[in-house]
Amino acid sequence: MGIQKFSAGPLSAVPAVHGLQDGERDGDGNINCEVTGFVLSGERLPTIYVSGDNASLDAVAQFSRKFDGIDVAVLFAGAARVSTKFSGRPLSLDSRGAAAAAAILGARIVVPAHYDGWAHFSEGRADSEHAFFEAGLSQRLHIAEHGNWIPLADR
Repeated sequence: MGIQKFSAGPLSAVPAVHGLQDGERDGDGNINCEVTGFVLSGERLPTIYVSGDNASLDAVAQFSRKFDGIDVAVLFAGAARVSTKFSGRPLSLDSRGAAAAAAILGARIVVPAHYDGWAHFSEGRADSEHAFFEAGLSQRLHIAEHGNWIPLADR
């Protein structure tokens, strides 16, 4: 994976893969291009993971072992696809992958993001709702309408 370093502190860069886990890697270990995920934390604040354009559950599992717990996961879950790359396979998490990432992380709040507004997103809100329902994780899913706040507390 591109980024192998972890930093402890209020902002930590964590591994991410923008493309297929089995895709061909460049000299820096990246697939498609370099991307980074982030973990934000602070005293008396929830620990928040922001996936970035990650498509790799292996990357999620790798960094999750380095943190005591993720309270909130903001997952880019639009299954971005470009027909000319990787035979149209997703370059970012699809909805099922987002539900699997939520389970790996144990996040009690999951906010899908980066899934609408661009033609290359192949999945949207309904796909996330269905995938989390099928995984038995609906109670963790919090959908934020554009321009609106959502509480970072359990329902």
